[in-house]
Amino acid sequence: MDTSNESSRLCVVGAGLAGAAVTYRLRNEPVEVTLLEKSRGVGGRAATRRRDGCRYDHGANYIKDSDDRTTPLLESLGSDGLVDIDEPVWTFDATDKINESDRQESHKWTWKAGITQFAKRLLAETEAVVRKSTRAEALAYDDSASHWTLTDTDGDDHGPFDAVVLTPPAPQTAELLSATRIPGGSEAVEAAADAVGAVPYRTIRSIMLHYPFDLDRPYYALVNPDREHDIGWLARESCKPGHVPDGEELLIVQMAPGWSTTHYDEPLDSVATDVAAMVGDLLGDDRLADPDWVDDQGWRYALPDAAVDADALSSLAQYDLHVAGDWVVGEGRAHEAFWNGVELGERLTDTPATR
Repeated sequence: MDTSNESSRLCVVGAGLAGAAVTYRLRNEPVEVTLLEKSRGVGGRAATRRRDGCRYDHGANYIKDSDDRTTPLLESLGSDGLVDIDEPVWTFDATDKINESDRQESHKWTWKAGITQFAKRLLAETEAVVRKSTRAEALAYDDSASHWTLTDTDGDDHGPFDAVVLTPPAPQTAELLSATRIPGGSEAVEAAADAVGAVPYRTIRSIMLHYPFDLDRPYYALVNPDREHDIGWLARESCKPGHVPDGEELLIVQMAPGWSTTHYDEPLDSVATDVAAMVGDLLGDDRLADPDWVDDQGWRYALPDAAVDADALSSLAQYDLHVAGDWVVGEGRAHEAFWNGVELGERLTDTPATR
């Protein structure tokens, strides 16, 4: 994409962290960015809900700083409401045995207003147009004019654009690539669609359990590293300032992929009873089998288990068609999705970002 041309127009499909990152990286470039987002909000799996005085991050739980560049970035977006979770993450095994762990991250960041603030604050720094509740369905490349047009599921066209970035989870990006028309470029698109579609994913169903009493525990969360328990992750949302009123507890229970796949479409009322009983057994507290309210969220494409074959994507760049996301890296972490988007933005401008 020629960013020296003031008329450069970019379409980013998906306003999750990768899409927001590409947009943020290009904020000072002469590029008009339009984001097409299928949902009513931004952030993707970095999502927050509110209910009965509680705020809770029901997808990504926090932002990790694995190489000391994320923290300065977050602070540059405004430190108001930014919080670092102090309590540690411990482990548990298939027998419900909980063990203290030494696997502590240097930071576990979120906001009092919820983790969705990350994408919101990134996009607030830009002049991008965000079209929510707009699901891209097909792409068409005009070889004579070297531009793109996208059609959404309502039949409306968007464009023309000089370049396109696809950031949905790999299976959804593969569907878009399969619905992409490039005169003379069908082999390249088919190869890319096959490679993207081959990225393996874990399905996760999050169950939220609320209690009218607090829990006094020395940890923020528990993780099952051997993946032999039906619960994969359990977190105490009360450890995040501003999320849960005093004297209450809200547990974020992310079920293991096998359990989640089997019970993905079952009604919440029928699965919540079983999940609450498992939580009671794990934490050794019979009161936890009886939450006063529950909520859930299914993430069919939650976490990639491998990276895409980058060689299969290389030929798309000649058409100014690009991809970004945690599945490009092969590591299902919020910060990985963000920095992969930033790095793509750098390649689009051929200039390194200031970090």
